[in-house]
Amino acid sequence: MSKDVLIIGTGLGGLATGLRLATRGYKIIFIEKESQPGGRLNQIKKEGFTFDIGPSFFSMPYEFEEFVKNCGIKMPFEFNELEPIYTVHFKGSNKRFTLYKNIDKLSAQFENIEPNFKSRFISYLNKCKELYWDTIDIVIKRNFDSVPEYLKSLIQVNPKHFPVLFKTFWKQTGKYFKSKEARQIISLIAFFLGRTPFDTNAVYTLLSYIEFLNTGYYNVKNGMYTIVQSIVNELKKLNALFYYNTEIVDFKSDNNKLTALIDQNGNKWEADIFVINSDAAFFRGNVLKRKQFSEDRLRKMNWTMGYLTIYLGISKKLPQVEHHNYFLGDNYEEYSKDIMVNPYTLEKPYYYVNVLSKNNNCAPIGSESLIFVCPVPNLLYKPDWSDKEEIVNSIINDFSERIGENISDKIVVKLSYTPEDWQNKFNLYKGAGLGLSHKLNQIGAFRPKNYDEIYRNTFYVGASTIPGAGLPMSIISSKLVVERICNYAKDSKQ
Repeated sequence: MSKDVLIIGTGLGGLATGLRLATRGYKIIFIEKESQPGGRLNQIKKEGFTFDIGPSFFSMPYEFEEFVKNCGIKMPFEFNELEPIYTVHFKGSNKRFTLYKNIDKLSAQFENIEPNFKSRFISYLNKCKELYWDTIDIVIKRNFDSVPEYLKSLIQVNPKHFPVLFKTFWKQTGKYFKSKEARQIISLIAFFLGRTPFDTNAVYTLLSYIEFLNTGYYNVKNGMYTIVQSIVNELKKLNALFYYNTEIVDFKSDNNKLTALIDQNGNKWEADIFVINSDAAFFRGNVLKRKQFSEDRLRKMNWTMGYLTIYLGISKKLPQVEHHNYFLGDNYEEYSKDIMVNPYTLEKPYYYVNVLSKNNNCAPIGSESLIFVCPVPNLLYKPDWSDKEEIVNSIINDFSERIGENISDKIVVKLSYTPEDWQNKFNLYKGAGLGLSHKLNQIGAFRPKNYDEIYRNTFYVGASTIPGAGLPMSIISSKLVVERICNYAKDSKQ
């Protein structure tokens, strides 16, 4: 069969899939809605300042190393481990916690707060390690053709982990730690999955193993967008083509195959194989008009929170602030439990600040590039963002107060994205920052499949299909979908 592949979207999952296929001899064409590649892993440049739009560090570098090895290329970007990982600031306190992978240095900060913190933390991490290694290959890095097959694989997981399935992340941390400071700091990683520690399953405490014991987090030299640029360069060496400002709105099919996708200008894009890097659930409903992914059905699914992101360029240095920082409010538990029910409050459980210019050349001399990320309700719960400026200013004022320096009169560049922006720019349903949530009934074979239910030549890659959200998961997702595509191509020859 011919090997023309049309990939819709240039997020990390789409780019990684394209490179894997291009090195196998497939002809790759990309269509992108925006004016530049990257999806959420993107970049803003303005008045000499550079900002990463989405993720600001990554974990599990071995997935990237396996990816480039699979493609037969050298690692095209440089990265270095974060140590310390980040700092955590509690409202109303001058004490700053610095998170180290070095357990002795970390534990010393909890001497007067959490008795026997080191032994408790080691016990907690050992459980997280067991969860990781007992599940990663069995249920995360595999394709499943049916729900029964998936359930059969779950049976292979050591039964000692089953009690964890009935706990939340927050409850699991309470088994090991008593102080609010320790529990809040350790449970912050649940927000990385787009929900709170109070509605994230305890299985995901395995992320703490990745954070503190496994390989930690990494900064990319010259910013995260370098990942996108380097993969695009490798694709162009293999004659991949890119078309921007092109949005798919309709399709043509013939029996059990997709024959063409149609853009906003009525142009038909034909191919032998189609890969969708747009949200797997949203695309099925919005473009393919699938009843099981209709608006009513999508609303009933469980989605991640939205994100309010703020990009500030300021004309001064901030030596008192580290590269990666979390600022927690004084109502962490109350707000986290209430965020989807009562979203119209300026109080926040936390916000994250990345001083991107600390380790990257992305700001004029004597200046800083700052990125703020605050979890907020998606558009299902807060459809009106006319109060954006009020909320943005409240966060900037809070930050100024807590670092002891007013930055408001030093702002040169000020941009912000609400869930409305994330929805409109990146086709994220209701601005849910990480797509579908990772509830137990929305993971594995219960997640939207990475192959189409009707069209044999159509496949999906990215956050809302398997295995889930995050940069390493996108790389794994690309591996799984390429396995599907190669099997399809092999079967088509017979």
